[in-house]
Amino acid sequence: MQEAKTRKFSLRFNHEISSSGAEVRLWLPLVLQEPYQRLLGEYHARSNAQESAICGDHISTYYARFAPDKEARAGVGKYGEQGVVGEEDDYFELSFDIEISERNTDFSKVSFNENERLSPEIEEFLKPSKLIPVEGAAKQKSDEITGSLKGDLEKARAIYEWVAKNMSRDNSVIACGSGDAAAILSSGKLSGKCADINSVFVALCRAAGIPARAIYGIRTGAAQKFSPEMGVMGALSGGALEISGAQHCRAEFYLKGYGWIPVDPADVTKVRLGEGLSEDDSKLARVREYLFGNWEPCWLGFNYAREIVLNPRPAYVPIEIFSHPYCEVGGTPKDPYSPKNFIYEYFSREI
Repeated sequence: MQEAKTRKFSLRFNHEISSSGAEVRLWLPLVLQEPYQRLLGEYHARSNAQESAICGDHISTYYARFAPDKEARAGVGKYGEQGVVGEEDDYFELSFDIEISERNTDFSKVSFNENERLSPEIEEFLKPSKLIPVEGAAKQKSDEITGSLKGDLEKARAIYEWVAKNMSRDNSVIACGSGDAAAILSSGKLSGKCADINSVFVALCRAAGIPARAIYGIRTGAAQKFSPEMGVMGALSGGALEISGAQHCRAEFYLKGYGWIPVDPADVTKVRLGEGLSEDDSKLARVREYLFGNWEPCWLGFNYAREIVLNPRPAYVPIEIFSHPYCEVGGTPKDPYSPKNFIYEYFSREI
């Protein structure tokens, strides 16, 4: 396996919430603890919250609660160089540095051991959920794709190729999409955003008996592997990147005898649409080949949970996907997919 390239980023997540005198509660997804991404130091938080803490065993979360009356608030003044918080506003700034490694799979050294006994933690990613089926249309399509293939690696590759070639990106879909593989496969309308497309890959793998999971995170910088023509795979801007709407879902499957292998068929569809490429274009073929087994280090992962009950428990449960900040004002959820109305601004700077 070639030596993995690493990149470092400094991130700052600013949040400003108009409460109108109501109690505000805010939950932020934090960095998933995995070998390919490492915090450089600690999280640094500044806010006028009455209480805040890192919580959650399965899903690492930063939680903050703001008092209904401004006299009880603990903080004062500015929350960052981008601007000043209004007198009536609640604010929360979270900053941290992270090192991200490129993930590469050398398939010449990958071996499959069908006799490996899966741990309960991995078996969880074989189970169906409300939006990730393993029977019905998912099983039928999975069997059709894998046919007489025997090994899990060959089956996963066939599923990946089918998803990357047959699904299309729909830019009209809000945020990352709902990840409703059940609806997509039963309707036959093979389109959506990253959570939709990669959830279909996950459902088809699970239906074939291969553990798989979608991972929700955010793009942190410009893509370099296929730049400039493939820049749509990274966060785009100049200098300090504004990444408030750069959330992105990736995926993995588990190969017995080896471990988790990264994939991203959704970004294949994004490149095809964004660059106006035909399916047989050599540029697209290079991207499709790379994204089976490799991830470029311009993205960080938050979690791979679905149907989530956050801790402390919010008024509204469950949350299907936790890729964006979640906030309740007086027990009513704010729209997490509208940064300008929330209000939040996320920034990333490569260091």
